[in-house]
Amino acid sequence: MSGPVARTTIEIVSTRLSNYFLKTLREDPADAEVASHKLLVRAGYIRRQAPGIFAWLPLGLRVKAKLEQIIREEMAAAGALEVHFPAVLPREPYEATGRWEEYGDNMFRLKDRHGADYLLAPTHEEAFTLMVKDIVSSYKDLPLQLFQIQDKYRDEARPRAGLLRGREFTMKDAYSFDVSDAGLDESYQKQRDAYERIFTRLGLEYVIVSADAGAMGGSRSEEFLLPIGIGEDTFVRSAGGYAANVEAYVTPAPEAQPIEGQPEALVFDSPDTPTIDTLVTHLNAVLPRSDGRDWDAADTLKNVVLAVTDLDGAREIVVIGIPGDRDADMKRVEVAFPNCEVEPATPEDFAKHPALVKGYIGPSLGGDAVLGLEGASKLRYLLDPRVVPGTAWVTGANEHEKHVAHLVVGRDFTADGVADVANVRDGDPAPDGSGPIETARGMEIGHVFQLGRKYAEALGLKVLDENGKLVTVTMGSYGIGVTRIMAILAELHHDDRGLVWPAAVAPFDVHLVATGKDPAVFEAAEGLAARLDAAGVDVLFDDRPKVSPGVKFGDAELLGVPRVVVIGRDAAEGFAEVWDRAAGAKDRVAIADVPGLFSA
Repeated sequence: MSGPVARTTIEIVSTRLSNYFLKTLREDPADAEVASHKLLVRAGYIRRQAPGIFAWLPLGLRVKAKLEQIIREEMAAAGALEVHFPAVLPREPYEATGRWEEYGDNMFRLKDRHGADYLLAPTHEEAFTLMVKDIVSSYKDLPLQLFQIQDKYRDEARPRAGLLRGREFTMKDAYSFDVSDAGLDESYQKQRDAYERIFTRLGLEYVIVSADAGAMGGSRSEEFLLPIGIGEDTFVRSAGGYAANVEAYVTPAPEAQPIEGQPEALVFDSPDTPTIDTLVTHLNAVLPRSDGRDWDAADTLKNVVLAVTDLDGAREIVVIGIPGDRDADMKRVEVAFPNCEVEPATPEDFAKHPALVKGYIGPSLGGDAVLGLEGASKLRYLLDPRVVPGTAWVTGANEHEKHVAHLVVGRDFTADGVADVANVRDGDPAPDGSGPIETARGMEIGHVFQLGRKYAEALGLKVLDENGKLVTVTMGSYGIGVTRIMAILAELHHDDRGLVWPAAVAPFDVHLVATGKDPAVFEAAEGLAARLDAAGVDVLFDDRPKVSPGVKFGDAELLGVPRVVVIGRDAAEGFAEVWDRAAGAKDRVAIADVPGLFSA
């Protein structure tokens, strides 16, 4: 008979730079634009493989793992269970939900050897929905929250800024499944609260803003934005507490104005005035206002001509009238025309619609014909929310070098609807009445959605309720960009010498550096490393024997471990130098006291 199996104890020892897989760089990579990209490559955390695609090296994986651990702990506290799905998924579920086409060129598509269509998943709503459908059949199995930490793939047209906007990225995506809308509200709040705890633990400032759901769909959508100058998003907020992504800002419509008593529309010659500025100058010269003030751009109606192409490839020309002191914001345009490609009309588009006289476009065609009415020249005509009945405008007369003044909405022309696409500015009113807004730049660090029943209906996810009736499950979706947050932390925590990681995600607790050539220095450093190991402190030990102090110090500053302990000339007297990189302080400390500075 064999004896009992002995348990193996794994000894925790310091990580030694003499045999670590690391090479630091002294120069910034040529393609790096932002600090995080430069420093993560130079310090040996990541390496570029292709545009927007990076390999992860040991240091990078250590930081990434610590980020993921914080997320896992808070997901568990919210009651979510971890699963893991493949990145390669079949076409059929995405076709059932309409997203095979909706994602357009942003989705990586591929075929197997048999010609079947697959994709590299940009998100996993379909996979989660089908898995729950396969396993859950009763309301007794709900509510349910599942999450994964998985790589995602999006074919960004212009990947940039390293990990901030790549084609492959790691994301935590969680999904909730409930029988009722009230249950969804509760699950949504649990995830929202967990996000606040995660970002607080990471020391990240955040603003929660209303957002557009986009291709995800659903009834409620909120982004967690980090206010930062390099952010790719613009958001708005008021002193009274309103906050929204600029795409989700809803322009308050003013009250309609009385039409009676307003001057009749007047067509006038306007030679060489194809722009708003030239039109205003001409107006003030030839058509003074009766109230004595000067005309300005806000008195004019700018007509923006767009080409809108739907998923079936049908191309439509749409004209939108907005106040002349504003421009169309293309991000807001995309929200106004969901699941469509939108671009400014081309010369070819204008050639097909000769009634649109470029530079002199207005809502009237041929005098009494209106863009929104039937006729050979019919085009869909939409108006900014500010352009309400009774307001009077100066705009194009659809004749070369002619404009029309005193054109009144509801009297002289109508429209087919509203399009809230104009740019948002500081001082615009908050739609909830909480005062004027200010705009700021931010970077998305998390996004939560109430998906509702969109995906469950498309994929047939139903359960028996307490009355034995089949009901469709309602869902929520909750995402955090893990690798993006790592890059953001690098953006926020560095100085002119290198990274300075927050302790919660630093790759090591302490960076121990032995300098010089004296064997006694290395012996003292070895002894300290052993005591730190015994105390449970995670140590990166620079024990390289033939590397100059300057190179070692440069690497210690570049790598970003927040506490550095240098054993050098003072070792003979029993002292070390301890650096606090975040505080910029350097203190002389007895070597024997160093372990007490760190807690396990």
